[in-house]
Amino acid sequence: MKGVLLVNLGSPDSPTAKDVKPYLDEFLMDERVIDVPVLLRNLLVRGIILQTRPKKSAKAYAKIWWDEGSPLIVLSERFAEKVRQHTKMPVALGMRYGTMTIKNALQELKDMGVDEVLLVPLYPHYAMSSYETVVVKTMEVKEESFPEMNITTLPAFYRNEEYIKVLSESIADGLKGFDYDHILFSYHGIPERHIRKSDPTKFHCKIDGSCCSVNSVAHNTCYRHQVYDTTEMVKAYLGLSEEQVSTSFQSRLAGDPWLKPYTDFEFERLAKEGKKRLAVITPAFVSDCLETLEEIAMEGKEQFEEAGGEDYKHIACLNDSEAWVAVMAKWANEWQAKGVLPV
Repeated sequence: MKGVLLVNLGSPDSPTAKDVKPYLDEFLMDERVIDVPVLLRNLLVRGIILQTRPKKSAKAYAKIWWDEGSPLIVLSERFAEKVRQHTKMPVALGMRYGTMTIKNALQELKDMGVDEVLLVPLYPHYAMSSYETVVVKTMEVKEESFPEMNITTLPAFYRNEEYIKVLSESIADGLKGFDYDHILFSYHGIPERHIRKSDPTKFHCKIDGSCCSVNSVAHNTCYRHQVYDTTEMVKAYLGLSEEQVSTSFQSRLAGDPWLKPYTDFEFERLAKEGKKRLAVITPAFVSDCLETLEEIAMEGKEQFEEAGGEDYKHIACLNDSEAWVAVMAKWANEWQAKGVLPV
């Protein structure tokens, strides 16, 4: 019997330092998130970051927390339920980090008789700290606890035409009534070294401004190439000019070069260049979360206005929109009926 496993990032159980600390510990100790030797990672995370970060992060979570719980969890649950209603297969939801585990989700599927699973990392783009870690963790859990299961993984769908269509139309809806003069595509940031580590050729990804436009097998696992591809495809779908759109990267740790340009620097630059009405979208995420709701929708607005901007709009992620649900259900149903995956 076939079934679907949707996996998103995860969330602490509550917006308190007590619950944020173990969540951050699991997240930051992931070797695909902070990719340094384990002893150094342990010193950095447990000896330094976790001494102060949980209180600060808890305050940020408290600003965006809903009565029903974490927005990421609530939105993911709504999405999973709607997908479930559009398929004839069991659909389970797990999180890469936190108490809503991948193991529990696989057990849920097993209890319903599922032995063939479509794994859906809820990330449009391939990155070792998002898509890859979900796949690796799921396969580890399978080998340890569910060796009889067969797991097929949905490819990163960053340039799939159905995804681009639903993303573009969601953006168009979000722009209605907003007289913008610029649109910023802000993607989750990653260290530059992650790009090089993910390069199977070990020489193509130079991050020199041109390698992303030169065809290579490296693009299959190059986050930078893929996010720029998404921007270009959405821009073409919506008929936007080169001057109306730019791309940036948010959320970085100090000490290493991360993908540039940085979103917070772009807020200041755009405002000072006379872009007074800014729309911001965050296509690295399909569900609104701390990074979109607090860092972009709240802090980003303050940063842009402090730099001289006048009007600012954060456009919501796809979340549990009917069009996005229909696309995911279609992919799942085609896999169930024909064994085919979207390209």
